Amino acid sequence: MEQNRVYNFSAGPSMLPEEVLKEVQRDMLNYADSGMSITEMSHRSKPYMAVNEEAQALLRELLNIPDNYYVLFVQGGASTQFACVPFNLLGKNKKADYIISGNFANKAWEEASRYEGLDIHIAGSSKADKYTYIPKNLDIRPDAAYVHLTSNNTIFGTRFNEFPKTNVPIVADMSSEILSREINVNDFAVIYAGAQKNIAPAGVTIVIARKDLVDDTDNVLPYCPTMLKWKTQADNDSLYNTPPCFPIYVAMLVFRHLKKLGGVAAIQKVNEEKAALLYDFIDNSKLFKSTVAKEDRSIMNIPFVTGDLDLDAKFVKEATAEGLCTLKGHKLVGGMRASIYNAMPIEGVKKLVEFMAKFERENG
Repeated sequence: MEQNRVYNFSAGPSMLPEEVLKEVQRDMLNYADSGMSITEMSHRSKPYMAVNEEAQALLRELLNIPDNYYVLFVQGGASTQFACVPFNLLGKNKKADYIISGNFANKAWEEASRYEGLDIHIAGSSKADKYTYIPKNLDIRPDAAYVHLTSNNTIFGTRFNEFPKTNVPIVADMSSEILSREINVNDFAVIYAGAQKNIAPAGVTIVIARKDLVDDTDNVLPYCPTMLKWKTQADNDSLYNTPPCFPIYVAMLVFRHLKKLGGVAAIQKVNEEKAALLYDFIDNSKLFKSTVAKEDRSIMNIPFVTGDLDLDAKFVKEATAEGLCTLKGHKLVGGMRASIYNAMPIEGVKKLVEFMAKFERENG
């Protein structure tokens, strides 16, 4: 890492690969010998059209996305998709099931529940236990149009290590873990993800949706705004209006970088190694404790606590002074949280563990 760079453990926006940031810096004034920045050029220009096309193609390659799925670049963050999902899928069958495994899963359910005439059912929830585990023994209705889940819980540090076995189409918010582990896209009807964890700066949201669902316009609720219809974007190659060109360009560079590293399978091995280092230390620590069920642990977001608020605050302050930044836990959990997305090098996790060991010796 550059000497003046810190290890940023933020849950989002997160670290980007240093190599990519240097490419952005190089291209900022003159992209592809166009004489202008990517932020200045028309989204109808040949240089940008090439970016849009390559970004989509690379994402298809990295996730092995079949031809019967659209890849869309939209705006509004994953939170806007909380509305887009029922808008685009509940026009005919008004029934949908939601698995409430964390704060954002709950927000998705709340949004779908706002609209009259829809039958929105909770198929499982760990809310009563402060989202410390992934709900089991799910009550998924066989005639539901879809079941919605959040695959990785950013705030509380859990994830679906196994996805539900069901014939009901699965819609998954994968914002905080997309491209971090291998998945079978065919297992899902729709996958969506905000970019600011593993892909790019905030501003672009990825939607991967089965074409048969998108193309059947009867699935769209009549009051769905034009800009929120997936069909609008699919018919216009994500260029219906001016897209977030800069984040899509950065996404293209990140996809290139990930492909060069060996793809998703290769980064998954690194991510599992990083998580194992940190969890092994926490599990053997007399000072630090994990806050979630062991079998449901995330490898992207790892919360931990000392049990003493003052000691937690001291840890965060001293860690920041050591270049280990943004470790303060979410207000709903407290303590600390280390988000170790794809761009976090293993050296950063090793330095964090070394600091935790030192802090425990001095304060345990």
